[in-house]
Amino acid sequence: MKYAEVAVNSPIAQRRSFCYSIPPWFDVGVGQAVWVPFGSVVLQGVVLRTSGIPSFEITKEVVGVITPSPLLSPVHVDLAVWLSAYYVAPLFDSLALMLPPGFEQRLVTVFRLSPSLGDLSQLNEEQRQVVSFIEENGKASSVELKRKLGERRAELTIRQLLQRGLIVKTQQLGEVRVKPKFVRYLKLRAELDTAEAEMVRLKEHRAYKQAAVIEFLLKRAQPVPLSDLRSTTACTGAVLNSLEKRGLLTIVDVPVRRDPLKGFRVAAIPSPVLTLSQEAAWQQISVGLRQKGRAEPPIFLLHGVTGSGKTEIYLRALAEVVRQGKRGICLVPEISLTPQTIERFAARFPGLVAVLHSELSLGEQYDEWYRIKEGNCAVVIGPRSALFAPQPDLGLIIIDEEHEWTYKQSDKSPRYHAREAAIRLAELSGAAVILGSATPDVVTYYRGKQGIYQVIELKERVTPGGIASLPEVEIVDMREELKAGNRSLFSRSLRELIQETLTRREQVILFLNRRGTATLVECRGCGFMLSCKHCSVSLVYHAALKKLVCHHCRYTSQLPAFCPSCHSGQLRFLGVGTQKVEEEVESLFPEARILRWDKDITPGHKAYRELLDKFRNHQADILIGTQMVAKGLDLPQVTLTGVVNADTGLNIPDFRAGERTFQLLCQVAGRAGRGLVAGKVVIQTYSPRYYAVRAAANHDYEAFYAQEIEYRRQLVYPPFSRLARLLFSHTNAGVCQREAEKMCRSIINERNRRGIPDLRVIGPAPAFISRLRGHYQWQILICGTAPVEILGDMAFPQGWILDIDPVGVV
Repeated sequence: MKYAEVAVNSPIAQRRSFCYSIPPWFDVGVGQAVWVPFGSVVLQGVVLRTSGIPSFEITKEVVGVITPSPLLSPVHVDLAVWLSAYYVAPLFDSLALMLPPGFEQRLVTVFRLSPSLGDLSQLNEEQRQVVSFIEENGKASSVELKRKLGERRAELTIRQLLQRGLIVKTQQLGEVRVKPKFVRYLKLRAELDTAEAEMVRLKEHRAYKQAAVIEFLLKRAQPVPLSDLRSTTACTGAVLNSLEKRGLLTIVDVPVRRDPLKGFRVAAIPSPVLTLSQEAAWQQISVGLRQKGRAEPPIFLLHGVTGSGKTEIYLRALAEVVRQGKRGICLVPEISLTPQTIERFAARFPGLVAVLHSELSLGEQYDEWYRIKEGNCAVVIGPRSALFAPQPDLGLIIIDEEHEWTYKQSDKSPRYHAREAAIRLAELSGAAVILGSATPDVVTYYRGKQGIYQVIELKERVTPGGIASLPEVEIVDMREELKAGNRSLFSRSLRELIQETLTRREQVILFLNRRGTATLVECRGCGFMLSCKHCSVSLVYHAALKKLVCHHCRYTSQLPAFCPSCHSGQLRFLGVGTQKVEEEVESLFPEARILRWDKDITPGHKAYRELLDKFRNHQADILIGTQMVAKGLDLPQVTLTGVVNADTGLNIPDFRAGERTFQLLCQVAGRAGRGLVAGKVVIQTYSPRYYAVRAAANHDYEAFYAQEIEYRRQLVYPPFSRLARLLFSHTNAGVCQREAEKMCRSIINERNRRGIPDLRVIGPAPAFISRLRGHYQWQILICGTAPVEILGDMAFPQGWILDIDPVGVV
C-alpha cells in the first residue's frame, strides 16, 4: 500500500499536510491534484510526497484523481513547502500560487428546502421570496440570496427559515471557473461531386437554406467557423443537423487559444553592438551561465545607471540559456511595464514569449499557463506572480528593477517577496538569477558587498547617439520660492524649462506621487477635516468626479457646501495631487497636449499600452503621473523631468523612507535624456539638504548607501536583522487593543522562556492607518535575527495577520 502526504484546500489545514492511503487502482504522483475526504466533505488536495510508510496510524483513502498527471513539478512542490515555512503561511495558499488559473474550487454554502416542508401561510414577503427561489432552482447559494435581497435582509431571512426548519444548510464545491475554449467548425464530409449534385437537388426541392450551406462550404477548402457561416447564410441549427445526419457535413469542436498578445505586432531586430562597459558585464555573466557542475546557482546584481543598457544584457543572457536548451522568466515590477518589456523580448524571440498577470482574462491566463507548461515559450514575462509559471527546464530568472516594493505581496497570504522566492527557486532548479537596478535595495547591495551576490557595474548611459552623460539635476528650494512671492506649484526655473522644452518640440514628464486634486479638505473656521467614515484618513477631492474619495476603501461622498461641524462655508483645499497638477499645466501652457497616468485614468492593461503608445508617438507633449512614470520607461523624446514635490514620502514613520525617496527620485530623473538630446531634471523640495535628495541629485548611489547602511547598523534594522509584523484588526476598538496587548505578552513570555536576548518586541501600538475599512488596527513589530523561530510555533487567533519581512509602513 502506498501513502500520500496531501496539502488540503481548507483553512483549517493551515501549515499541516495529511496522510492518505492510495488505492491500488489510482496512479498518484508528487504534484498531482486529488480529491480527499476531510471531515464530512470531500476537498481538493495536492500530493506533496508519496511513501510506503504512513505518517499517521489511521488513514483515509484518496477518493479520486482530479488530473491524470501531476500539475506541479517536484521543484514547485518543494518551493511551496519552503514558502509556507519561511513566511509562516498556510500550505495550500503557497501551492495555489503555482496551480492553473481558476483551479481552486472553494466550498459554497447552499440552501435547499426541507423534506418536511410545513405550513407556509405565516411567512413574510422576504421569506416567501427565498422559499420560491429555492423551489424554482432546486437550491440557492448564500451569494445568490444576498444578491437577491441584499446582505443584511438575506442573512436575517435565512436565519429565520433555518430556525423554523423550512430550509436546510449544506456545503458543496463551487463550480469550475474556467475551461478550455472550443469553437464549432464545419467541413464537408461528402466528396465534391456528391456535394455539388446534392446542392442542385436541394435547390430543385426548394431547400434553399440547406443548399446555401453546401454552396458556402464548397467554396472553402478548410473547415469554417460556424460563426462565419451564420453571418453569411440564414442557416439554423435544424438545417445543420439535417445535413449532418445525411452525411454531407461534419461539425467539430476545435480548441482555440485565447491569446493575450493577439494583434501585438513587433518587427524582429538584430542585436546591437555592445559598448565596452556592456561587453565587460556580459562576459562576467556569460562565464557564470556556461559554468558546468556549479554547487550553487550564480546570482548577479547588475547595478547599472538608468539607460545603461541592462535590458540588452538580459536578452543576451536569455539567448545563451535558450542555446543550452533551457528557458527563462523575466519579472517586471508593474503590469504597466509589461507591454514595453514584451516588445523588446518578442523582437528577439518572436512567437516564443508568454505573458502572465492578473489583468488578463481568466481564460487568457488559463491558456497561457498550459502553453507554458507544454514548453512552448522561451520566456515568461509578468509581475511577481509570473515567477510561479510552470516553465520547464528553467535556466534563468531575471528581476528587473529588483528594488521595487511591488515584488512583495502584502495584501493576502502568502506574503512573499518575489526576490527571495526567485533565489530559492533558482537553488531548487539550478537556474541563474540576474537582479537588475539603478538603485538596488539596500539589503541586496549589502549582500553584494558581502560577496553573496556577484556585483556587476554599468556606469555609462547608452543612447542612440552613443555614450552620454546622465541628466543634469537642479534642486529647487521651494522655501525660497515662497519668499520670492511664487505660490505656484511650479518653481520659476521649472516653468521656464517646460516652456523651452515645448518650444523645441520635445517632451516633458512631471512626477507627483499623489492622486486627485486636493489631498485634504479642511474648514478654516473650526479646523474640521473631511475624513472617510470607514478609515482614519482624509478624503481626497477629485475635481474630475466632483467627489471626495477614500483611496483605501473607495468610499465616495459629495463635497458639502458647508462645514459639517460648524456649518460655515469656509472649506479650503489643501495638498496637491496629479489632477491639480494637470489643471495648473493646462492653465500655464494652454497649447500643450497633456496626458495623465495614474490609477484613476488607466484601468486595465490595454489602457497602459494605449497611453504609452500615444506618448511615445508624440501625440502628447507633457506626461503627468504618479510612480508609474518612474519605473523603467524608455521614452527617447523626453528631455525634461520635473519632480513637483520630492517630500511626499519623507515624513512617513518608516525606516525605509529615505531609501524610498532616493530610489523614486533617481528613477524619475532617469527618464530624461535617453535619446539624442541631453536631459535636464528639476527636483522641487522643502528639504534640499536631506541626504537622500542630495545623493539622488548627484546620481550617487554609493554616497546614499554609505549613509543609509550606517543608520541601519546603528538601529539594527535590516540587513542586520529581520523584521516581522503582526497586525490585528477588529470592528471594536477596545477588543482590538486588548487582543494586541495579550499577544504581545505571549510573545515576550515565549522570548524570555527561550532565552533569546536579541529579539526586540516593539509595540503594541495603533497601525499607521489605525482604522481601515471599518476595522481598527493594532500592530506588533518583532525585530531579531530569526523571528520565525518563535512565531512559527505560535497559534494566531482569527483576525491576526503575520507578515514576515514587511516592506510597507512599519
